[in-house]
Amino acid sequence: MMKLIGTTTSPYTRKVRVVLAEKRMECEFVVDAPNTDTSTVTRYNPLGKIPVLVLDDESTLFDSRVIAEYLDSASPGNRLIPEEKRPRIQARRWEALADGCTDAAVALVMEKRRPPAQQSAEWIARQQGKVDRALQMMADDLAAKAWCTGDFFSLADIALGCCLGWLELRLPDLPWRRNHPNLARLADKLALRPSFKDTAPV
Repeated sequence: MMKLIGTTTSPYTRKVRVVLAEKRMECEFVVDAPNTDTSTVTRYNPLGKIPVLVLDDESTLFDSRVIAEYLDSASPGNRLIPEEKRPRIQARRWEALADGCTDAAVALVMEKRRPPAQQSAEWIARQQGKVDRALQMMADDLAAKAWCTGDFFSLADIALGCCLGWLELRLPDLPWRRNHPNLARLADKLALRPSFKDTAPV
């Protein structure tokens, strides 16, 4: 059986867990935080990052985008990445934008965890700007559509939902719900899906 290595609060791990749930694929989930002394993550990913997917033959895949594409192609039913070129590129663009917003938010949170005297106000402002601009673009692109790419649920929605869920967890004072009510509506709709309920960070 495949094995997914990650943490319950990692937005990138959550993205893969949601994909697994939506595809109804069996996979053992192993909680392993890479920043701990006892972590074994570097055995599977030399970069020491999660998530890592260990396949049946013990080979490994890392980076949530690579893993998500592998899982979607490994099980042809219920495709999350559209096969047609234009919708596919749209979905991957959404994924890149949502992941990039998450990357900036993670960098922002990590900087704020440093001792106050060591924090860089310039760095914090730069990352905050990335988050704010990404949220605005996602809200503009979503507009009044039911789903990110239009009429169907896809990997784009999974990436966005995991991004917004992490912002709610780690940056609770960020007013993205008030500023972008259409993103809030989609986030609330996603939260009702079993795949999102079962992977909600705590």
